[in-house]
Amino acid sequence: MGEFVETVRDGHVGIVRMQRAEKHNAFHRALSAAVSAAFDGMEADAEVHCVVLVGTGAAFSAGADMNEAVAAIEENGRSDGMGRCIDRVARFPKPLVGCINGIAYGGGALLAATCDIRIASDDAAFRFPGAAYGLVVGGSQLPRIVGPAYAKDLLFTGRVVRADEALRIGLVNRVVPRQDVEAATMEVAAMIAANSPLALIATKEVVDRASQADDAVAREVEWNRALRASPEHHERFRAAAARVAARGPRRGDGAA
Repeated sequence: MGEFVETVRDGHVGIVRMQRAEKHNAFHRALSAAVSAAFDGMEADAEVHCVVLVGTGAAFSAGADMNEAVAAIEENGRSDGMGRCIDRVARFPKPLVGCINGIAYGGGALLAATCDIRIASDDAAFRFPGAAYGLVVGGSQLPRIVGPAYAKDLLFTGRVVRADEALRIGLVNRVVPRQDVEAATMEVAAMIAANSPLALIATKEVVDRASQADDAVAREVEWNRALRASPEHHERFRAAAARVAARGPRRGDGAA
């Protein structure tokens, strides 16, 4: 997978590890392509029954790389490479457990929401700031996880949700101490992977159909296609990137 993603298999559990720690695993083109390719490989490997997705360092993912995104705006309009990567992950047919080892902001929060199960460290935090940038980020996923009222709260305000609140509202399944989060996630994944692989795929499909969001997903894509081309989004995104650059890099820099 190259320098940005590590893939390994532990028994019947596949592990996809994002490796851009110096940028809080913010997604640029290379990371988006590498994660998509990793999931292609995990889907094709019959020995993989369940997959764990985890970040390296102090973050799960801070979202899209702001510098690359602003450069794309200046050149010919902003692309949606991370969105295509998240779509690939969302179509993954096997159980996917997210090891949320720190912050998950913007597209990183949406990537976490795309996982079937989320095990979070006690210092994990989520933020869905799409509206601040003039986008819809998570509108089709969050309602089926936390319900429409909490989803609107998180999406309308773009506020930070800490691990304890995330557990209370159902955004994560478990919260464990930072040093234990990978071990706890692997324990859950191993329990899943011990079951019939075909039954697991069938169960995931049936549960997803029971909480069908296909129409909402398509509409979110349509809205964002238009919003990403809008002058307002470009202005808001440039302003956000300028604020990040002015204060220097911090945990949580990144975007939808």
